[in-house]
Amino acid sequence: MNEAQSLQQAIDEPVCLADYDPAWPARFDTERARLLGHFPADLLDVQHIGSTAIPGMPAKPIIDVMAGVAAMAVADALFEPLLGFGYVTSVEFNATLSDRRWFMRHAKGRRTHHLHVVVHDGDLWRQRLAFRDTLRRDAALATRYAALKRELAACHRRDREAYTRAKGTFVRSVVDGVRSLESR
Repeated sequence: MNEAQSLQQAIDEPVCLADYDPAWPARFDTERARLLGHFPADLLDVQHIGSTAIPGMPAKPIIDVMAGVAAMAVADALFEPLLGFGYVTSVEFNATLSDRRWFMRHAKGRRTHHLHVVVHDGDLWRQRLAFRDTLRRDAALATRYAALKRELAACHRRDREAYTRAKGTFVRSVVDGVRSLESR
């Protein structure tokens, strides 16, 4: 399989959940070190987010990485350097995003990493960490989310965007709950 075929197969990869893999945190640590080693002046922090960051959670076996930068202008300046560092992305898709830049790594026709470059300690940064941390602390809530993910993966196997959108209400309810508690 050549690079173009691998990329196309990764883009078209169906939504398929895997049971939690205890190797996922180490895969994140490796990518974190790689990013910080190459972009030490630009990345203020790098965090493991998404379902692979929640012990016991089934997930698409793709490591979600959130890299914090000082401003979206820095994220934009990193666009081409990240493309030269093994990531790919869609310029058109990123043009629809006001609060982040999105990149993907792939190998052998499978997605391996998603990189979300966001403003460090901005709204999106805090929301993603709040969601992750809440599910890490609340086993019952994590169980509900796992069941929802399985149901949605079965319904939206061939439509990643629909799968992600369908999880949105649950994610927003968790984040809104955290905000409510913080404002007290």
